[in-house]
Amino acid sequence: MALPFAAEAPADGESCGGSQCTVRGLLPDALQERCQDTPHLMEYLHLVPIKDVGVPDYYEQITRKLSDLEHRNLIYRVDDELYVHIYPDPNDARDFYIAIEPAMLHDLQPLLNRIERHLLDYVEDLSAATSEEEKEQVLMRAIDEICVVTDAKTASKNGKNGKRDKKDEDDGDEKAKAKPKKGGGLMGLLGKASSTGDGPIRATSEQVAALKYLLIRDKLRMGPLEPVLRDEHIEDISCSGVGPLFIEHKIFKALKSNITFEATQELDEFVLRMAERTGKPVTYKNPIVDATLPDGSRINIVFGSDVSRQGSNFTIRKFTSTPLSILDVALSGGVDYTMAAYLSLMVGEGMNLFVSGETASGKTTLLNALAAFVSPDAKIVSIEDTPEFQAPHPNWIREVVRGSMADGDSAVSMFNLLKAALRQRPNLIVIGEIRGEEGAVAFQAMQTGHAVMATFHASTVEKLIQRLTGNPINVPKAYVDNLNVAVIASAVRLPNGKGGRRILSVNELVGYDKATDSFAFVEVFRWNSANDTFEFTGNMNSYLLENKIAPKRGLSPQQKRMIYQELERRAALFKRLAEQGTTNFYELYKVFSKAQREGLL
Repeated sequence: MALPFAAEAPADGESCGGSQCTVRGLLPDALQERCQDTPHLMEYLHLVPIKDVGVPDYYEQITRKLSDLEHRNLIYRVDDELYVHIYPDPNDARDFYIAIEPAMLHDLQPLLNRIERHLLDYVEDLSAATSEEEKEQVLMRAIDEICVVTDAKTASKNGKNGKRDKKDEDDGDEKAKAKPKKGGGLMGLLGKASSTGDGPIRATSEQVAALKYLLIRDKLRMGPLEPVLRDEHIEDISCSGVGPLFIEHKIFKALKSNITFEATQELDEFVLRMAERTGKPVTYKNPIVDATLPDGSRINIVFGSDVSRQGSNFTIRKFTSTPLSILDVALSGGVDYTMAAYLSLMVGEGMNLFVSGETASGKTTLLNALAAFVSPDAKIVSIEDTPEFQAPHPNWIREVVRGSMADGDSAVSMFNLLKAALRQRPNLIVIGEIRGEEGAVAFQAMQTGHAVMATFHASTVEKLIQRLTGNPINVPKAYVDNLNVAVIASAVRLPNGKGGRRILSVNELVGYDKATDSFAFVEVFRWNSANDTFEFTGNMNSYLLENKIAPKRGLSPQQKRMIYQELERRAALFKRLAEQGTTNFYELYKVFSKAQREGLL
């Protein structure tokens, strides 16, 4: 890992965090408290050129309000081991993202090499472990048994004011040699040379903690990517070849990381290991792979310099265990509460809906958010290339396409899965992205009464219709109006000059006129780019609300405009929930489910 500044060791007699520490007194109280429990954080702060950039602010949790900071110099907590320093770079559009790890400031490779030799005696235990948790427990126990902690923190437990004389050490070592090992005789005796002929390892408690972190990180998890994968504030991770990782942050947007690959061979070897972890290895014969990481994140890998001139590269789209709710999207400005209420009515009443837009425009985010409004007793079948859609419903079948297998098994396409879904009696079919012949089957499903939601790559309604009716999808034009709602999403430049994601328009498809070969659609919501607001252009003029939703909710033709009162009531409810802080995806689903059961919505 590389730091964006020249790192200088503390001056003689200036211990990190001790009474002579000149840095400690400069830190805010919350950061001082964190440094007491996290020695590697204090060590890192001694390297930061505080005279040049100032003392970093500290946040236990960060919010979107921080996106307005002009000078970004702050540290935030990821978890008890990991911290992140957003470090300013006035000479570049991207600031630095510095992952502060337990092992980043020490060369522990010699100790790791010795531990590697000791681990040969734990092969049987590791082989017997059936889960990642069990393997982690074996590795943690191995380090505790291999290492002898030598610092005063541990020695003080002997009751001699933190000091051990030579006799104590000799007695302690003799006891260690005589103490049988746990784990079925894999290594014999602690302190006695292992089968490799290597003796016990002496290390400080900080070194032992760092060794545990490194061993778990590199053996069981994703190696140097671990910090950015554990940070819930990151959306995308991009490696463009040798050099730093580039990051898209939910709050601070485009950043460059201190995590780097220094050589082509190092990068190639890492990519090969990462691909093996996904179960879809890359080779020179098959250099491009789309796969899913163990945490659910989506990854695209391109291997080798013969197809990528800058060498191997990869892009990771982070998986979030808790999707954004429609209220989270509203609070970020992506929609307003009236639009959220409108979309909730459409989804709740089984209208067919596509979310369309360019790459990274927020299509899947919105599709996930809308899942909370599907009836809680519905059966959902989702079909995707790589699993990204998340539904809170218990009766949810999640199906994923499969490429051709090395052993000769045939591929299972989205088209195959969609045909199978029609026999599973779903209330809703969700398609990750329509690209080919499965689109025509989706519209046949709509014809037979199945509700369908999907994402699509098109930047306008006109282009969406052109792609649907052209090769290779070839939906008959007379079928297109089975699609009720087309939502157009986009990444945009906001009036304040910053980037954001917005729903540009919500459109109702009304019908196809064969005589003029044209389609009729109504724009019911429109984003105003001048002031970043949404206009309800379909107010008192919505075809779907008055002619589809109102009858479904028991309103007569004379009462159909009362549906707009329901829309206003629901929008007010969403605003109140957001103000109360009830924005969690699963909490909102529970609130909505309860309200539906009680007939309140």
